[in-house]
Amino acid sequence: MTLSRLITLSLLSLTFALAKANEQENPRFTNRLADEQSPYLLQHQHNPVDWYPWGQEAFEAARESGKPIFLSIGYSTCHWCHVMEKESFENEATARILNDHFINIKLDREERPDIDHIYMSFVQATTGSGGWPLNVFLTHDLKPFFGGTYFPPEPQKGLPSFESLLIKVNDLWTSRRQMVIDNADKMSAQLFKELQTDVSRVESFNEEILNEAVSKFKESFDSRNGGFGGSPKFPQPSVLSFLLDYAKSEQSEVLQMIQTTCNKMAAGGIYDHVGGGFARYSVDAEWRIPHFEKMLYDNAQLIELLVGVYQVTGNPKYLVTSKETANYLIRDMASPEGGFYSAQDSVSEGQEGRFYTWTMDELRTNLPEEELRLWEKTFVLSEIGNFADQKSEVSTPGQNVLIRSDYKLSKQESKLFQQARQKLFEARSSREQPHLDDKVLISWNGLTLSAFAKLYAATGREAYLDAAKLNYQFVLKNMWEAETGTLFHRWRNGSRDRAQLLSAYAFYLNGVVELYQVTLDSEYLTFAIALAESMISRFYDTENGGFWQSEDDGTQFVRVKNYYDRAMPSGNSLGIYALSKLAAITENEGFAEIARSTLETIIAQFEKTPHLVPVTLKTLITQIDKPTRVVIAKGTHETAFKELLLSAHSEHIPNRVVLGNKGPVEPFAKSLDAIDNQPTAYVCVGMACSLPTHDAKTLLKYIGKNK
Repeated sequence: MTLSRLITLSLLSLTFALAKANEQENPRFTNRLADEQSPYLLQHQHNPVDWYPWGQEAFEAARESGKPIFLSIGYSTCHWCHVMEKESFENEATARILNDHFINIKLDREERPDIDHIYMSFVQATTGSGGWPLNVFLTHDLKPFFGGTYFPPEPQKGLPSFESLLIKVNDLWTSRRQMVIDNADKMSAQLFKELQTDVSRVESFNEEILNEAVSKFKESFDSRNGGFGGSPKFPQPSVLSFLLDYAKSEQSEVLQMIQTTCNKMAAGGIYDHVGGGFARYSVDAEWRIPHFEKMLYDNAQLIELLVGVYQVTGNPKYLVTSKETANYLIRDMASPEGGFYSAQDSVSEGQEGRFYTWTMDELRTNLPEEELRLWEKTFVLSEIGNFADQKSEVSTPGQNVLIRSDYKLSKQESKLFQQARQKLFEARSSREQPHLDDKVLISWNGLTLSAFAKLYAATGREAYLDAAKLNYQFVLKNMWEAETGTLFHRWRNGSRDRAQLLSAYAFYLNGVVELYQVTLDSEYLTFAIALAESMISRFYDTENGGFWQSEDDGTQFVRVKNYYDRAMPSGNSLGIYALSKLAAITENEGFAEIARSTLETIIAQFEKTPHLVPVTLKTLITQIDKPTRVVIAKGTHETAFKELLLSAHSEHIPNRVVLGNKGPVEPFAKSLDAIDNQPTAYVCVGMACSLPTHDAKTLLKYIGKNK
């Protein structure tokens, strides 16, 4: 190539780069989403589409203009949401159709899961499937009349092009509007019926309900690869957590299912072997190739699950994986103030998974010969690689997702392995980082608070307790309004939203109850009681039982209760789980009655399909027998107190609570004193207690007798 040709190409490249930079600094389009805080909405602020955020301004515009509403729902780390934005929402011709004929609304499903749940239920009912982006057309009173997920720019695989779909919907709305409205009314009435729950309740609880659920999980269990079902495969920590509580012994078939799943996930590509943490799911049934986005809620639940599996089996590898995952959250997902961010994207450098994959040349560059040879034994690696992102703008041949082989490291090799791991971590840190969704969601933070409390109890490491305490202080300062008993759901850049969601109250309540149990600090228990009372007053249906998923803010055409446990627990299931523990600690009969009556309602709905509500079944386990209460009177010796407290938490016992003898605890606990001012523990069931002990090992024996 001639020098003049090189100069010409360089000038063209520079001109293109400058033009792109100028476009970023001076975008051609800016819409109303520029005033929002959601990273997902802000990703669309410079679309030519005239987007509105969800709210009264958009609804009024629809009524005044006579146009139907186009509602598009997603989240900032959603791969196909990015694809559809680039293909359609950045396309000026498509935007022109949307702007001329529709009032267009963008919604972050993570900020408003209650709204997402309603319209996802509609799309699943009418199409048989769901996912994100979720695109739904609504009448002026917010009733859906057509919807789907991803629509391509050109017809493919039985899907119409997005532009042709818009034209057809507009034609139908223009020519046969009343028919559309009538059909929307009928479908919404049916949807309302499907989303409502029967008010019947079961009369008694028994283990047959648990056994039926376990049988269903056994039927769908993948005995070879772990997990449930085929591809794509999700971790499903709610299911595994229930099974762990159900497992009767270390030799049980159920525990083997849990261990197989945890082992395969921790060895697979779904786990980040360099930096820690789990991806959202695997595209295959073997946990090999992940969809690389990392979600806070998955990692928080898996930390807690792995701690429990470690406590039951005594196998330290589960604790190691749990700690590595927690360290990842502290390092990459924690704000300086203590809140935990929501997610990391799967894409960097224009390619899915580029941040996490390695070519053999990259490994050779960063590892000396001995360490390289060890990694070639430890992982399944090849020159041709095992991963290729066919839709990427940038492609690097020969990329390897790190997948563990069956090779077992010796103690000496383990040290060498960690040296190599640190070198690769440092090398990877210089790459372009995946997009970080830096909003703080209190519901997901509640899951994380519980996980860090449990991890501290299993390890005694103050760093994990410090992270939990800092998170609590962050929420108390920024997200809790004590005068009105209001807990806000989203925080970003010093701004909080106004949405009132059951999941925020329920998840954080559970986290604070766990934080109290590992510290016995009365401040946390006092806050938990206030939070529980506010949750009940805002969301509990005093007439029919159960909790509404959100307050009625005038932006929903139907108010619903959600009982299903999916990637996360429902607000109802984790809410009654936390309430039942809080009732055992405080002897608050109101909490106990609401937890039990809601449990009766849910079990009545799912008596034939209990596997759909695994977290509710965790509460059922605690209701079949009286709880074991470990009461620890603190005394004046901090070290001995910590030993007793950690001993009380050292085994995984589903139906156990730990409490002190100070603050708003149940009256009987207040009568139990620290003998000779030494930390003293009592193990109680009902009004019967063990002999008092100062010794951690003796306490373990007492607890063991009451399992």
